[in-house]
Amino acid sequence: MPTEFRKSKIKILKSTIRNPDVLLYEKEAWSSGFLRLAGIDEAGRGPLAGPVVAAAVIFDPEYLRAELIPTFGRLTDSKAMPEKLREEYFELLTESKFTTIGIGIIEPEEIDLINILKATHKAMALAASQINPQFALVDGLPVKGLPCDSRSIVKGDALSISISAASIIAKVTRDRIMVELDSQYPEYGFAQHKGYGTRQHLEALKNHGATPAHRKTFRPVAELDQLDLLFQK
Repeated sequence: MPTEFRKSKIKILKSTIRNPDVLLYEKEAWSSGFLRLAGIDEAGRGPLAGPVVAAAVIFDPEYLRAELIPTFGRLTDSKAMPEKLREEYFELLTESKFTTIGIGIIEPEEIDLINILKATHKAMALAASQINPQFALVDGLPVKGLPCDSRSIVKGDALSISISAASIIAKVTRDRIMVELDSQYPEYGFAQHKGYGTRQHLEALKNHGATPAHRKTFRPVAELDQLDLLFQK
């Protein structure tokens, strides 16, 4: 096995693959000649604040075959992984010469203008367009506007290692943005809830109103005058 594949400073090499079929979709695409195969996923469709972020990741096929079990055995849907492990995989993926990564970010103002579904698709298209894939595996339902043909996979972030990698890049990127927003608006607790509609977040909205980071068309941000009723229930 090529020694340059090893990343000894990342403490995730001793791992056990959780699903023997996580390369199934990749192998099908590679066998069809699509060696520049991107996994695409997003983070942040549901929150009341912050951007929606999408990532596209292309692996070198030889590298991925060699390192699937020893290095990527614990890589899965980012939401199911501990934060520390997400961060370690983020550093491994972004520093590796065997991966190519694109990131698309759509801010709250544009989300309000075009709606969250179109914003998510636009973020995915932006991420993919940065790395020129021949084909893409996309988490969830079909996506319009990608720069290449694609296959949508429900729960793909747990079924395709390429989509799992994209989910890590998207989530960690977005989480870091929310931590930065927390320093600008400390009373809202963005670093803790990442913009989701927790009780802490709703109380801050009630007490302080919306910030430029909030999605003004999302309930209950769009109905701030109704928050008193919510807390009376």
